[in-house]
Amino acid sequence: MRDFVRGVALLGRGFATWRRRPGLMMLGLLPAAIVGALFLAGLIALSASLPGLTDAMTPFADGWPSLWATVFRIAVGTALLGAALVLVVVTFTAVTLLVGDPFYERIWRAVETDAGAAPPDARYGFWRSVADGLSLIGRGLGVALLAALIGLVPVVGGALSAVFGVTLTGWLVADELTSRAFTARGMARPARRQLMRRHRARVLGFGVATQLTFLVPLGAVATMPAAVAGAALLARSMLDPSPSQAAPRGSDNELGIRPA
Repeated sequence: MRDFVRGVALLGRGFATWRRRPGLMMLGLLPAAIVGALFLAGLIALSASLPGLTDAMTPFADGWPSLWATVFRIAVGTALLGAALVLVVVTFTAVTLLVGDPFYERIWRAVETDAGAAPPDARYGFWRSVADGLSLIGRGLGVALLAALIGLVPVVGGALSAVFGVTLTGWLVADELTSRAFTARGMARPARRQLMRRHRARVLGFGVATQLTFLVPLGAVATMPAAVAGAALLARSMLDPSPSQAAPRGSDNELGIRPA
């Protein structure tokens, strides 16, 4: 639990970057605002068409007693909306990072410099950003589908779907946000995943906190620059454990990390 809280605190330190770099962080709001407006319009359109959509998807319930048909269709609509929210969070992160890549690269490099070390010279690259974004969207589709299916479970489906969606989406978001810092240090994807699994609670703390702020109205726009800054600190915390901590099994060199 302590490591989970530490992950949450790293998002808070990302927000603290506003005090040191207000102009740079302000630039990070622009791509988030543009993408957020488009996604919000899509969610509003989905919500407005949800009753008709659920009726069209469940014609077999027309012959059911009115109460049961209504309960079932509400469950289907809730599952669809929950899955859409999961997909929007993941897709929002991927698209916003792609659109605002020059701004967000400047943010995480500034955080690296402020932390006391020059940022690595290797650049993330546009096509690498596209590939990681598509991978994130693909995995997000899988999570959204599973969340929708879990949401169909009677009585507890909505709550289980929400917990499942928040947890797995938080992991995906943290994975994508830290990818730039790890890639710049020459870390391959398998090594990155291994390191994240070793610090699972911390990664989940950061990712879940970020994802929950995304669900607040306008929260995604306000949080995105801070999430990028916090992710740089999260990556550093996983790569540079404090001297008081015992080195976990498998050193950074064993993970294939090239020194910055």
